[in-house]
Amino acid sequence: MTNEKNLGFDTLSVHAGYEPEPTTGSRAVPIYQTTSYVFDDAEHAAQLFAQEKEGNIYTRLGNPTNAVFEKRVAVLEGGEAGLAIASGMAAINLTVLTLLESGDEIVASRSIYGGTFHLFTETLPKYGIETTFVDPDSLEGWKAAITEDTKIIYLESPGNPLLDLVDIKAVSEIAHKYNIKVVVDNTFNTPYLSQPLSLGADIVIHSATKYIGGHGNSIGGIIVGPEDLITDMRSEGYRDTGPALSPMNSWLFIQGLETLSLRMKKHCKNAQEIAEWLEDHPKVEWVRYPGLESHPHHELAKKQQKDFGGMICFEVKGGLEAGKKLINNVRLCSLLANIGDTRTLIIHPASTTHEQLSKEDQKKAGITEGLIRLSVGIENVEDIIADLSQAFAQLN
Repeated sequence: MTNEKNLGFDTLSVHAGYEPEPTTGSRAVPIYQTTSYVFDDAEHAAQLFAQEKEGNIYTRLGNPTNAVFEKRVAVLEGGEAGLAIASGMAAINLTVLTLLESGDEIVASRSIYGGTFHLFTETLPKYGIETTFVDPDSLEGWKAAITEDTKIIYLESPGNPLLDLVDIKAVSEIAHKYNIKVVVDNTFNTPYLSQPLSLGADIVIHSATKYIGGHGNSIGGIIVGPEDLITDMRSEGYRDTGPALSPMNSWLFIQGLETLSLRMKKHCKNAQEIAEWLEDHPKVEWVRYPGLESHPHHELAKKQQKDFGGMICFEVKGGLEAGKKLINNVRLCSLLANIGDTRTLIIHPASTTHEQLSKEDQKKAGITEGLIRLSVGIENVEDIIADLSQAFAQLN
């Protein structure tokens, strides 16, 4: 194939990381649904285990289908290497356990997924790792939270569910003055909308379950970063804890990548129209969407993103009961705990995705009782609006 550096995003989404394999010439990436691989001889086996040669040993350690997925996402993110892993949470956990040890600290954005918040506040302290949370848009807050034990700055941009943006370049510059690694969960944006490594981040994480897969049919994650760090992750934490991604799921994610840019364009277009419609709705208190001029980080979004994404959150007038009633009356939208699907998905974060947070922590994170998170799909936008409209009409 032509030098990958000369190719555009859409072309790389289809071709990066794979040439037709020599045995059959298969144009599509094969699914190597095998546990293990035959060695040439005893010496070859010993060389592979000693990492003196590249090759396949056991699918828990590596797999040719997974390798294509890893390479393709790494290329799209502008990174050196990738590591496919069993879920987004497994990707976060492995990254943290690779970079940190007991006594180290994390500084994290307060606006993050509830599962990540629980990992940082409940699980990691058992291993002697503490986290300080800061407001995502306060550069002084990020700097003030750093101590001599801080080893990671962790953020989502946009954050889940309030869609707060972080100035990744500015925060990375602060972190690197103290030799701190910056880890960015880029799940909401995907590499199509933003590439945090180009803004100074050191590691990018995805829940591939979301937009990368795009069809709500497989769980997985991926880590992208420097080749030496990814190699260390694979040979130590990944090898020891065993969070391998199945080849079948990698193959499904590869299919998702091939249409990523097409889907993201439709997600963004639909979300912009729906956000503008919601902003004018009399039963909506407020709307957060980076594409709206009313969003506090609208200008930052224009600077560090290609478009504004497919996620919206809004506050229903009437609080908890009104929010529940709205959700209970949608017909086209699906009530479930996922995002980034081709279908439009709706959920109430305070009682589901962020219920692990105490009421006080929910308040600090801006998660109110009437908050609704909407993952806008690729259906006809008129149909999505019609569904929301009839659900709003049933509110008192």
